[in-house]
Amino acid sequence: MVNRILISRTDSIGDIILTLPMAGILKKHFPDCTIFFLGNDYTKSIIENSSFIDQFLNVKDLTIEGICQLELNAVIHVFPNKDVARLAKKAQVPIRIGTSHRVFHWVTCNKLISFSRKKSDLHEAILNLKLIQPLGIDSSYKVDDLPKFYGWKVSDTSFKEFATDKFNLVIHMKSKGSAAEWPVSNYMELVKTLPKVYQVYITGTKAEGELIQNECPEIMNLENVKDVTGLFNLKDFITFIGHADGLLACSTGPLHIAAASGIHALGLYPDQKPMHAGRWAPIGEKAQFIESNIIESNGKSYLNTDVQEVLSVIESWR
Repeated sequence: MVNRILISRTDSIGDIILTLPMAGILKKHFPDCTIFFLGNDYTKSIIENSSFIDQFLNVKDLTIEGICQLELNAVIHVFPNKDVARLAKKAQVPIRIGTSHRVFHWVTCNKLISFSRKKSDLHEAILNLKLIQPLGIDSSYKVDDLPKFYGWKVSDTSFKEFATDKFNLVIHMKSKGSAAEWPVSNYMELVKTLPKVYQVYITGTKAEGELIQNECPEIMNLENVKDVTGLFNLKDFITFIGHADGLLACSTGPLHIAAASGIHALGLYPDQKPMHAGRWAPIGEKAQFIESNIIESNGKSYLNTDVQEVLSVIESWR
């Protein structure tokens, strides 16, 4: 019987969130199973925010002895990690699942699934589910099936920053270089065009806040804008987003947090593979995206998304 399963995904926030439905589906098919999730310090709050995860494990603390103590039946290597794969084999976990497209899995895994993420037209979350097939689970889920499998918890904590008589819109402009971004000047044009019923909160790290100030200092001084960059740790940021009315961002972790939280979430994406929305779109009951081409400006690449198109989607939320 499969009742103690480790999901291993040690990369970034968005990737982790798009893996969480796997845990919910495993719980559906094995209601009494215990699910461990292997991640890192940075993503701990994301992992622990799913009710389907029984225990977070930190990859930096992983040992053969620690794996043996878990008495695992199966490990699912969603994100290939050579060291984790070797440890799981040495610990003699009975079922070790991984993609056949990693050579080191040939000698560390005993259940290999053949598929290519780079060349696939499928969404990342759907591709993840191919890895549960060896456990006898039909993986023919659709993207629209997945929001209920997040197990996402929205805290009861309220934030005094939010206006009770406004539409509280979070805008996360930057991505630490992980995604194609929209020019700050376009965000400026959007915010200036928004009706007064919107209260805008600019989020990001402290460094990203300074970058925005350098690129477009006027945006932080607008009457309907509050600069909250650098104010939150990840746990509090999750709560903050969960109590907002909507969020606008490019393909970043905060966008996926918003989608999982069930609030309005609009993602801006390039129309080219493998970065396109078909692969990385936010998944949620109120999640949407806009795709556009990429243009070059001052030696940098930017999304060529039309401001009026973004405004139209946001206005439809009211």
